[in-house]
Amino acid sequence: MKKLLLLLLIQVSVQSQSILFVGNSLTYSNDMPGMLEYIGKKNGISIKTKDLSLPNHAIIDHIKKGGIHKKLAKRQYDYVIIQQGPSSQKKGKKMLIEDGNNIKILCSKYKVKLGYFMVWPSISYYHTFDKVIENHKIAAKENKAILFSVGEKWKTYNSFKNLQNLYSLDNFHPSKAGSFLAALTIFHKLHPAINIENLPYKDYKKWVTNQKSFKKIIQVINLN
Repeated sequence: MKKLLLLLLIQVSVQSQSILFVGNSLTYSNDMPGMLEYIGKKNGISIKTKDLSLPNHAIIDHIKKGGIHKKLAKRQYDYVIIQQGPSSQKKGKKMLIEDGNNIKILCSKYKVKLGYFMVWPSISYYHTFDKVIENHKIAAKENKAILFSVGEKWKTYNSFKNLQNLYSLDNFHPSKAGSFLAALTIFHKLHPAINIENLPYKDYKKWVTNQKSFKKIIQVINLN
C-alpha cells in the first residue's frame, strides 16, 4: 500500500509544474502564461503559473523591487522563466548574463530551475535579430539555464509567406498567434515527449486564425 501511494505521489509530481514568469509586456500580452496552462491542461499536465511581469521592466528592475525574492522564498516553484527586451546590444547582453546570474543564485538557493525566454526585436530593428538570438544563447549557456528559444522559432516562422502575423499592430508586441507560438515553444521544451503534431486545431483556433499558420507554428517548433 505504501509503495502504491509513493508511486502515485511521484506521478502527480511529474504531471504538475509551477512556473514563475519574470518579465514585461512581451510575456503578459494576451496572457501567454494562461495559454501555457491551457496547453498543459489539454495534454493532461497541470501547469500553474504566476506572472510578475510589469511594463518596461528588465531583469534588474525585478531584482531591485524584490518581488522575485519573496516568491521564491515560499518554495513553491519548479521553474523561474526570465525575460527582458531584445538585448541585441553589448549592454543588453551584459544585463542578460549578469542579472541572469543573480537570479540563478536565488534559484540555486531554493532549488528552482532557471530558464530564459528568448524574445524578438521590433520590425524596425529586425536587422538585429541574429544578435538577439546569439546573446540569449550565450547568457543561458553561461548561467547553465534552460533556453526557451521563442525568438529563434519566431524568426524561422517569419521566413515563410502568407501566414498569420506574429506581431500585433505596434510591430513589436505579440499578436495572439505570437503569444501562442511562445507558449507552445515553452511547453514543448518542458515536455518534448509529447507529440505536438497531434494537437487538434479546433482547441487553439481562438488564437491562430487559420490552420495553415497553426501547422507551420508546430512545424517550426518541432525543428531542432
